Amino acid sequence: MPNVGAKKELTATQRDELLKTLKARFEKNKSRHPGLEWAKVQAKLEANAGKLWSLNEMEATSGEPDVVGHDKKAGEIIFYDCSAESPAGRRSLCYDRKALESRKEHKPKNSAVEMAAAMGIELLTEEQYRELQRLGSFDTKTSSWVKTPPEIRRLGGALFCDFRYDAVFVYHNGAESYYAVRGFRGSLRV
Repeated sequence: MPNVGAKKELTATQRDELLKTLKARFEKNKSRHPGLEWAKVQAKLEANAGKLWSLNEMEATSGEPDVVGHDKKAGEIIFYDCSAESPAGRRSLCYDRKALESRKEHKPKNSAVEMAAAMGIELLTEEQYRELQRLGSFDTKTSSWVKTPPEIRRLGGALFCDFRYDAVFVYHNGAESYYAVRGFRGSLRV
């Protein structure tokens, strides 16, 4: 679980450890971010303590965040959760607060939307989820909630995705549902 309510900054040791982990992942998966140099990424991270804290939360919940792009116009580096399966520390969650409150019994501990907000990240959209799948095979045994359009959410539903049979599948479920193999993936711009 994210450290909700905690001070949103890392100690020097935590920062150094996280940067070491992120650099190793960055170097190991160069195909996810062609043309980007680690020194540029590190400089952006070191200038944004709050974003580093969010990346640490992604890491602490088994998201394995990695650079997946560079928005040159906005000057931002884009991170997604790149764990092979939906992050283990973010599963068994319903979609949002309204869904959580609607459950009469067997409530999950949290919702995907609230947990993402507490971590300072965004749920992937369906489009971003499809972009992620072009970088590898993710969620072959799990599924992940994705940002749901308001018109679907208003009717009580929420969307989730997975990757089976070499294809991305988008499904719907009641927003109050939750499963041990469904979590969420996040994105962060630095």
